Amino acid sequence: MQVRSSIPHTLFISDLHLSPDTPAATDTLLNFLRTTAKAADALYVLGDLFEYWIGDEGLAQPFAKAVAQVFRALADSGVPVYFMHGNRDFLLGGQFALASGMKLLNDPTVVDLYGTPTLLMHGDTLCSDDVEYQKFRAMVRNPAWQQAFLAKPLDERVRMAREVRGKSEQAKQIKDMTIMDVTPATVDEAFRAHQYARLIHGHTHRPARHEHRVDGHGCERWVLADWYDHGSYLQCDAGGCRLQQLEQARSATGPSELR
Repeated sequence: MQVRSSIPHTLFISDLHLSPDTPAATDTLLNFLRTTAKAADALYVLGDLFEYWIGDEGLAQPFAKAVAQVFRALADSGVPVYFMHGNRDFLLGGQFALASGMKLLNDPTVVDLYGTPTLLMHGDTLCSDDVEYQKFRAMVRNPAWQQAFLAKPLDERVRMAREVRGKSEQAKQIKDMTIMDVTPATVDEAFRAHQYARLIHGHTHRPARHEHRVDGHGCERWVLADWYDHGSYLQCDAGGCRLQQLEQARSATGPSELR
């Protein structure tokens, strides 16, 4: 259910995994940015906005350019928009930020939400038991690897990104589900390192509110939903946070205004 509020509030989304092949998610985002998001104090996108991102040259493609323009319209209306890299769009850079009006955030980042210190993360670094993924993450976040990748022709980068995505999906089928979720000790350490702030993250696609007890401190962790079946966002105000579900704009086979 979509909720509109006149109370000052901030919105969080992640794991949209947009591509020209996801018209339902794309149209839902379009409606969200034109309606619900316009009433917010700010919008945070905590990674995996796109299914994959092969460098800011992707802005030459009509779909990516159109997505950037929709975010730019929201930012130009006076709503600050912030972006944190995910594991699919970690190569998104300054050109896209400029085109979209987004401000890039480090992972992790602590913000003050109406008096409550809140730690923001994409969430993949919390899954430390997935050793294979963490090795892959370290490799692709290496500046030398990124420089070499971005030097390749655009069509080769697209091919490589699709291959990695396919291998990732295959790997998920054989991994223990607990390995792909957050590691409790790593979550505790994140709370500890950031003075027991409230934590908001995505990545695991397991939307929920969790309560933690760390060194005698009561801590709250919110997990954002993915947009595969329907849109979702987290709304936070001075009274706390609530997960909200968006109505799907169109059927998964319908055309998108951003295709």
